Amino acid sequence: MRARILHLHFQTRRCLERWKKEAEADGEYRVAKRVHAVLLNAAGRSSGEIAGILQAPRSKVSQWLSDYEEFGQEALLEGQRSGRPGLLSDKQKLALGEIIDSGPLNYGFASGVWNAPMIGRVITEEFAVSYTPRHVRRLLDEMDFSVQRPKRILARADLAAQKRWRRYTYPSLKKKRRPKAPS
Repeated sequence: MRARILHLHFQTRRCLERWKKEAEADGEYRVAKRVHAVLLNAAGRSSGEIAGILQAPRSKVSQWLSDYEEFGQEALLEGQRSGRPGLLSDKQKLALGEIIDSGPLNYGFASGVWNAPMIGRVITEEFAVSYTPRHVRRLLDEMDFSVQRPKRILARADLAAQKRWRRYTYPSLKKKRRPKAPS
């Protein structure tokens, strides 16, 4: 079997080199790797050599080159990768969004702020689907909900009393020696 060597026009080669750099800059490393494979092949390298250089299976390199030959640059782009479909439908996500918007107090929680375990419990109760808190955060990010960090300021705090405590009481507490524990 003869090795496949692609013959690229010099403008095509330059375009691919530029595209590889752009892909790397954008963090699209898989696309950059495929483009690099095409460029290496055009430089006279075999699929086996390219596989060694790029640390990719030789069968994949051959597939990339074949796809490029048949479909052109489009074949090198990142396609939609398959994965496990989500357990919540779009309609259920919409209902969850409405529950979240109404607030945890309206749902029956004592806290006024949502957290991932609470939302996970809501999902389990309402839709009979169990998610880990980490996946709940991912789901919320996908639904365009943002993480809110509470401020460490008390709403009804007496600022003068706090300053007094920090200035007089706290330093005197730090200075006192602890009594020795009985031996």
